[in-house]
Amino acid sequence: MKNIQISPSILSADFSQLGSEIKRLEEGGADMIHVDVMDGHFVPNLTIGPPVIKALRKHCSLKFDVHLMISPVHKYIDAYADAGADIITIHPEATDNLEDSIKKIREKNKKVGVSLNPESKINLILDLLDQIDLVLIMSVNPGFGGQKFMPEVLDKIKELKKIREKNKMAFDIEIDGGINFDNCKSAIDAGANILVSGTTVFKSNDGDIKKNINLLKLK
Repeated sequence: MKNIQISPSILSADFSQLGSEIKRLEEGGADMIHVDVMDGHFVPNLTIGPPVIKALRKHCSLKFDVHLMISPVHKYIDAYADAGADIITIHPEATDNLEDSIKKIREKNKKVGVSLNPESKINLILDLLDQIDLVLIMSVNPGFGGQKFMPEVLDKIKELKKIREKNKMAFDIEIDGGINFDNCKSAIDAGANILVSGTTVFKSNDGDIKKNINLLKLK
């Protein structure tokens, strides 16, 4: 089994103190930083753009796990890559040609992530799994933080794990949406090895980030 990694979502951070919040995550044992990018079009909310990511890079040596919930996504890949993203995750529905967008991310020497919404089928990416570094399974409908976890997506994770093992692939399986101490074990048991969590990491146990990260890892 792959080591469990925690990628805290800065969507739940204090936006007036983002630099110091990211430093807290690094000191608390986060494995990477999850950056949710929303455009108010593909999803019903607006968050941060490339200039903010570029500014935050100097505060942190961890990988930036950048989830682009924007459409059309293809033309923005360069901007987020140049701003400092290490992993760029896109949605199949947000590009006219998923294979071309994957190639563009690769050309920027970044890791490729593809995200599946709760209703999105694995068939959308089945033929491209050998070109993907990370599959992000959404366990809420994207667009807002603090939503309730949807356990039905765990079957999708189990199926991906079987495909990965059968074909001797190495892609990571990440899960994002409502992840907390009550459901993290079921996500890990299903096959997820990267957990995205915002509210739980930042708010639980009086904001004890180190403790919350360790609890999510089942330590």
